[in-house]
Amino acid sequence: MNKKVLIAGLVLVLPLIALFAMSFGNDPHSVRSPLVGRQAPPFALTSVGEKQTVSLDALKGKPAVVNFWATWCQPCKMEHGVLTRGANAFGEQVQFVGVVYDDKEEAITEFLDRYGSGYPALIDEGGKTAIAYGVTGVPETFFIDANGKIVSKYAGPLSPDLLAKHVRELLEAQ
Repeated sequence: MNKKVLIAGLVLVLPLIALFAMSFGNDPHSVRSPLVGRQAPPFALTSVGEKQTVSLDALKGKPAVVNFWATWCQPCKMEHGVLTRGANAFGEQVQFVGVVYDDKEEAITEFLDRYGSGYPALIDEGGKTAIAYGVTGVPETFFIDANGKIVSKYAGPLSPDLLAKHVRELLEAQ
C-alpha cells in the first residue's frame, strides 16, 4: 500500500474519530441555546379555561419550568404525565407552566380534560412566544431561575429522571 495514501487517509479520518469520541455521552436533546445564560424573553399569555393572564414577570421570585407543547404532538402526550407529576412533586420549589403552540383552545381543553392538568396551560396566539424562545419543534422545555435567567433548555420529551436532573440543576443555580 502506498504510504502517502495511508497517511493522507489517517490525516482525514483521525480528526473525525476524535470529534465523534468527544460527543459520546452527551445528551443530544440537551440543546445549547443562545438564550441559556440570558434573561428569558418576556411573555404575557392567557390561560386555558380560566382566562387569566400569566406573565414571566409574575413568575419571578421562584424558579420556573416553561414547557412548549401541543395537543397534536405525540411526544408531548408521553411527556404530559411526567410534567404533571413533576409539578406535584416540585410545586413548592418550582413553578411549572405549559405554553401551547399552534393549537386551538377546544383541543387544548379536551386534552386537559382527558389527561389532567397540574399547572397552567397558556395559549401562544400566533406563536410569538415560541418564536421569541427560538422553539424549533415541540416539546421543548426551558428551565428559568428565580431572576428570570434561562439556566438550561431541553428539546424532546422529558423522562422523570431527566426532569428531576434539570430541576435539581435549576435549584442549585439559585
